[in-house]
Amino acid sequence: MSRAEALKAAGDRLTAAGVESPRLDAEVLLASALGCTRIDLFAEPARELAAPERERFDAMVARRLSREPVAQILGAKEFWGLEFKVSNATLTPRPDSETLVDAVLEAVDRSERGRDHAWSILDLGTGSGCLLLAVLSELPLATGLGVDVSATALEMAHENARRLGLGRRCRFIECDWRDGLGALGERFELVIANPPYIAGAELAALAPEVTDHEPRIALDGGDGGMVAYEAILARAGDFIGPGAWLFFEVGAGQAAKVEALISEAGLVACGRRRDLAGHDRVVMARAGG
Repeated sequence: MSRAEALKAAGDRLTAAGVESPRLDAEVLLASALGCTRIDLFAEPARELAAPERERFDAMVARRLSREPVAQILGAKEFWGLEFKVSNATLTPRPDSETLVDAVLEAVDRSERGRDHAWSILDLGTGSGCLLLAVLSELPLATGLGVDVSATALEMAHENARRLGLGRRCRFIECDWRDGLGALGERFELVIANPPYIAGAELAALAPEVTDHEPRIALDGGDGGMVAYEAILARAGDFIGPGAWLFFEVGAGQAAKVEALISEAGLVACGRRRDLAGHDRVVMARAGG
């Protein structure tokens, strides 16, 4: 079987299974199976697949047919120009979440301290560590703490920090941020969070790639999707310093509700940021002082 024939056969099977981007997924998986780039595939479309190459590709396609995400099949996902190891223990980093990194850097650039200040950063529900590590990669003197309730997710975050050369500037702690952050005894200047925000009743309607292959605890935001925001903001005084910035990723239609919770917590809602699709994706807040 040639490369072109393998791509067509796999694309047809993925289409029949209802996969959203069948041809692209087939190309990415074949390139990985062959250890080449997607451009290489088209440079030699008639090149025959060796038996071991076809076996690797067929195994990858079978996993994708079960609706396992491509990133989990490959074990890696690019985010903010950095490569992160991923697994079913964490959310797969999504391009929309880069909006939060943009918002943090914009606030830092507008501040008097700028990027060369030794910012202290707290990442609530760090997962793969992608948000914290992306921000640290842009702030050379910053340090960060990532907390998560999942020990398996924290192992992945540790590994990502090590691989990206950022391990000396961050640490990770297993902690239920809903009631354990006060025990940290620390206050931070920048707080970032992509908490679970999908209403529990809506989870069943999500794609199988999400419901069957990503951790429910990182998705389920409870009644109305607001439970995590309520918990974080109710305890914000335990971990934010004077003038601290907070950055929350939010779901569709949730920005105004999160801003109301921010005001109730005695903080100041100070703007939103839209993702590439034009949806409000990040809500920002500031502490007094």
